[in-house]
Amino acid sequence: MRAVIEGLQALRGIAQISAVTIVAELGEVTRFSRARELMGYGGIVASENSSGERQRRGGITKTGNAHLRRVVVEAAWAYRHRPAIGFTLRKRQENLSEEVKEMAWKAQHRLHARYGKLMAKGKNKGVVVTAIGRELLGFIWAIGVQVEAQQKESLRQAA
Repeated sequence: MRAVIEGLQALRGIAQISAVTIVAELGEVTRFSRARELMGYGGIVASENSSGERQRRGGITKTGNAHLRRVVVEAAWAYRHRPAIGFTLRKRQENLSEEVKEMAWKAQHRLHARYGKLMAKGKNKGVVVTAIGRELLGFIWAIGVQVEAQQKESLRQAA
């Protein structure tokens, strides 16, 4: 769990308390086969009312894990700012693998650009940040799966 907590701290807006909360609420990230399953678990997916050919999508379901959703949406506010790696974030990324650092950097660029596009469309800030939180869960899943795979590989080599 420690390795996953450290890996999640590579992301902007997720410091130690947030990372510990996320890992405590999720357990092993690899139990989710896809990022969409994790988004559904967090309750940050659109509700749907479909019948036959008709499809209607509504607001987020809020039926998932409320603690996880709150922490992720709170962390998503950090992506309003342009991509940068400050002193604190650089310190948190010091001992991490290059793959995790690359994913975190890609997350900064993608989520900041998405924030800008949605705000330019005139969306409400709360709606925009919730959408950013949903995508942030995808990056959390990717980093969690990567770190858990590295951890299992190092344990196998040690044995």
